[in-house]
Amino acid sequence: MLGSPRAAAGERARSSARPAARGARRLAPPDGVLLAAIAALVAIGLIMIYSASSATAYATYRDTAYYLKRQLVWLVVALLCAFVAYRIDYRKLRRAAPLGIALAFIMLVAVLIPHVGQLSGGSRRWLGVRALSLEPSEVAKLALVVFLAAKLATLGERARSLVRGVVPCLLVTSALAVPILLEPDMGTASLLVFTAFGLLFCAGARFEHLVMAALSMLPVVLLAIGSSPYKRARIFAFLDPWKDPQNTGFHIVQSLLALGSGGLFGLGLGASRQKFFYLPEQYTDFIFAILGEELGLLGALGVIALFLIFAFRAVRIALAAPDRFGMLLALGCALLIVIQAFVNIGVVTSSWPVTGVPLPFVSFGGTSLVVSLVAVALIVNIGRHRVTDGAPV
Repeated sequence: MLGSPRAAAGERARSSARPAARGARRLAPPDGVLLAAIAALVAIGLIMIYSASSATAYATYRDTAYYLKRQLVWLVVALLCAFVAYRIDYRKLRRAAPLGIALAFIMLVAVLIPHVGQLSGGSRRWLGVRALSLEPSEVAKLALVVFLAAKLATLGERARSLVRGVVPCLLVTSALAVPILLEPDMGTASLLVFTAFGLLFCAGARFEHLVMAALSMLPVVLLAIGSSPYKRARIFAFLDPWKDPQNTGFHIVQSLLALGSGGLFGLGLGASRQKFFYLPEQYTDFIFAILGEELGLLGALGVIALFLIFAFRAVRIALAAPDRFGMLLALGCALLIVIQAFVNIGVVTSSWPVTGVPLPFVSFGGTSLVVSLVAVALIVNIGRHRVTDGAPV
């Protein structure tokens, strides 16, 4: 009977069990340290975009804040997309991975079609109209990470196989990298390859297989460089930028002059001299040089430290992920950002050949900001499901 002592005791037991069940499914709070590091990088980026672009913006548009305003609009879009990525069940991306790769490939091919892809600076990299343009190669990077994480999670221990693991993953990577090379954009294409190799290594692929794959790709890379006078000039400029400081070595020389003039403490925020039409791409690919000039070595090291903090926290989240797909997705998103950051810094400091890749969160660029923040949101999303003492939180 409903009013009996036994029924009342059973109802009390069920009501006390419900909060416990809900508590077992409660998600962990987001990683505050990781989010603080990213927020700091975004804030630094907004400040440096305004400072580095002010002269060019005024000369072109009579508005020193023109590029800052555009970046703020993209930041709102990026935060909305990141919120969606944070709230969804990341495991649903596993089924959508093949569709994402297909859409990315279609967009990359569309960019190469005359009158469809936007032509700027001798390259076709954008779809859309002016301020509303989208860079498909940025989207392709995230699509590749999701696909590889899903593929390698499904393979499990078979990822150690050359035929079943390494080769299929690198074939898909090449399918995206080739149209990006044709844009031409060798920098982004190389980032796709580096990220794929890094994720394969994290998934357990044998080191000797990765070396064999790298060696097999080397002739293609050498052919791509050798067949292009522009790419050859960049390699020679990297080896000795001072041999032709007014032509092929101009970017690197001006970047090193900016970094060197900053000294330990910098010239002061907004006091850069190189931004006054000496250093090309001063608010995009070479913004780190302006940062070093204005904030000095300490400011540059601070930015590097923020990327290292992000990397450490992201790896920590990946290792505590509740499933293999979550672990590989978090690692892939972290590799995507960290590799690009250090390639960009390498270019600016003449430690890497000049490639047109932005500094994540800091350089001006809408699609790059959206993709980078979505990647961070996916890492934080996975962190909410982290495993504690052998069981998901």
